[in-house]
Amino acid sequence: MTGAAWVDGLDTVHQVPGRVRLRYAFRPGTPSDESALRRAVEELPGVETARVNRAARSLVVRFDRTATDAGTLCRAITALPVPARPISARTAGAAADPPAAAPGGHAGSVAASLATLVGSFLLPMPLRLPLSLAAALPLLRQGAGIYARDGINSHVLEAAAVSISLARSDVTAANTTLFMLALGEYMEESIARRSDELLKHLLRPSSDEVWVLRDGAETLVPVGTVAVGDSVVVGAGAVIPVDGTVLGGEATVNEAAMTGESAPVAKQRGDAVLSGTLMEEGRLVVYAEQVGSRTAAARIADYVEQSLTVKSEAQLDAARLADRLVPTVLKLAGASWLLTGNWRSAASVLQADYSCALKLATPVAFKSAMYAAGKAGILIKGANALERLAQADTVVFDKTGTLTTGVLQVTDSIAFDRAYGPDDLICLAASVEEHYFHPLAMAVVAAARATHNHHFDHQEVKFIVAHGVASVIDGKRIVVGSRHFIEDDEGIDTSAHRAEIDRLHRDGKTLLFIGFGGVLVGVLALKDSLRPTSAATIARLRRAGVTRVLMLTGDHRDRAAELAAELELDGFHADLLPSDKARILEDMSRDGARIAFVGDGINDAPALAGAHVGIAMQKGADIARLTADVALLEDRIERVADAKEAADAAMALIDRNYRLTVGLNTAILGAAALGFLSPVGTAVLHNGTTIGILLNALRSASSSGSPGIGGR
Repeated sequence: MTGAAWVDGLDTVHQVPGRVRLRYAFRPGTPSDESALRRAVEELPGVETARVNRAARSLVVRFDRTATDAGTLCRAITALPVPARPISARTAGAAADPPAAAPGGHAGSVAASLATLVGSFLLPMPLRLPLSLAAALPLLRQGAGIYARDGINSHVLEAAAVSISLARSDVTAANTTLFMLALGEYMEESIARRSDELLKHLLRPSSDEVWVLRDGAETLVPVGTVAVGDSVVVGAGAVIPVDGTVLGGEATVNEAAMTGESAPVAKQRGDAVLSGTLMEEGRLVVYAEQVGSRTAAARIADYVEQSLTVKSEAQLDAARLADRLVPTVLKLAGASWLLTGNWRSAASVLQADYSCALKLATPVAFKSAMYAAGKAGILIKGANALERLAQADTVVFDKTGTLTTGVLQVTDSIAFDRAYGPDDLICLAASVEEHYFHPLAMAVVAAARATHNHHFDHQEVKFIVAHGVASVIDGKRIVVGSRHFIEDDEGIDTSAHRAEIDRLHRDGKTLLFIGFGGVLVGVLALKDSLRPTSAATIARLRRAGVTRVLMLTGDHRDRAAELAAELELDGFHADLLPSDKARILEDMSRDGARIAFVGDGINDAPALAGAHVGIAMQKGADIARLTADVALLEDRIERVADAKEAADAAMALIDRNYRLTVGLNTAILGAAALGFLSPVGTAVLHNGTTIGILLNALRSASSSGSPGIGGR
């Protein structure tokens, strides 16, 4: 079907310089994919933005008048081919934009409808009805078209209300209704668009060109040509274009765009940096580890784009309820007319419906909550992820890098040669490890800096992958690495010290063996430490309604039991393989638990995917962060509690708005049915309350949405 025309029947509804509103219809038998249509139109030459309103079959296009015109655009749109890709479940279930902009839903139409309303009082009587009919004609045409195609909905009710007023020659009611509809839809569209823009502007755009070191010289190249392994030079005032590790230089970096942290962070050799962050002072040479679409900034931009189209169950339920209530409103209008014989009463009832506030307030509240979370360093990938997080009653933590820092520290330095003290042993190892970025090496170098940091001169260092490092000091071979490397590859005997080595293993410590001149001169023991905020985070989660907090780990049972007792966890599982974690979560889910799993490693990806909602730590592996529903943008475990509190606050706000919508609109409908409200009064009250509810839904973007997010 690819290559055939997709859009069938394109009518111009309204046109001003640089902007055109079109009525469209998909050709029968082709996919009705508003998201794909919007993207396809935005790719046409000269198009700046495009917005689609599925309910009204309305397409609004802003374009550069120097590059194209409305006629050319219309011809290009009608020539669009049917998209080749299949419609995904996500796309099929999500509208491209909030249903906001019926005809008149822009500033020009608001002004025109206001002019019509004022003119109806100033013109001679014979001209008032024709003017009102002309102003109402787009709405009446739209209502008839929607009724013929989709049946009764809120737009049909509005058209019916205006028709009744015009039939009774009540031009004041008809024109007031048109003005209130235009004003209300303009406000709704503006609020919905603002919530989208808040999300889209979380990230600072990066430059199109970057400086790299090539053949010893700094060269300015297009950002798209930067490859993994390049040395990228970033100066003051520039945005870091890659994810990587600092090779040289010192600088202060503003990471607010990525972590929400306003205080600049000092960066030097060995520190990690993220794309999208701003260099304030200094100069860095960065080893590029992730480039292009694989950088954190690019992935976050993709997640944000997805979050604008993914709908939650709460949104879908609100939309379904609004649609179900439309026939009820129509029946109430008919009953009111039969009982009172008053067409004004029926017209008043038709002015009020539940659709706008129910369908728009929920997605606006979700997007506002996601924006507030993003500002605080929490990336929530869509409204459904936020909703599932609010539902979670069980939180399961991976241990390493989550409850613990994941950063190794030297805890023991045990010398087996009397020529070396504990500090000497650390400095001996650090002298050859300082050229290596492995976590073990960096921990040893950090420990050496805390001592007198005596440096041992050595020859060239050789890296043996998955084993360790080797060099020569004073004519003797020095090797630093694993037990397998020392014993099997280097032939160094460790049996004399087996009791000490086994004791350190039982304590759950990682061992680094140091051989010098063919003899084992010592062992360094390393261990990661408990995060200082882990206990407080768990307490906050319990206050947020979490009933069970558990830990899964591949670590030794003794160490796991010690940590679980210290944190007062409800249980733990130790000595696990990656598949074991996913199986345990599956068993718990079968028992009815709604699980939020928090992890960071490649081995956590199956569990993150299988949980009710997965949360990935900031320093997690790529696959973990891509699999998770929530990605933390800074390495702070308290952000897990912040995310849970933000989700709870968003759902509470949605629930309040739902009750407000139903309560207020029911009261308005009741008063209108009993004849207490005129069509004008009903229109003012209905649109006014709808705008108020939308503003309430948007407020979390400025008030931050939860105590945890607000309190930095």
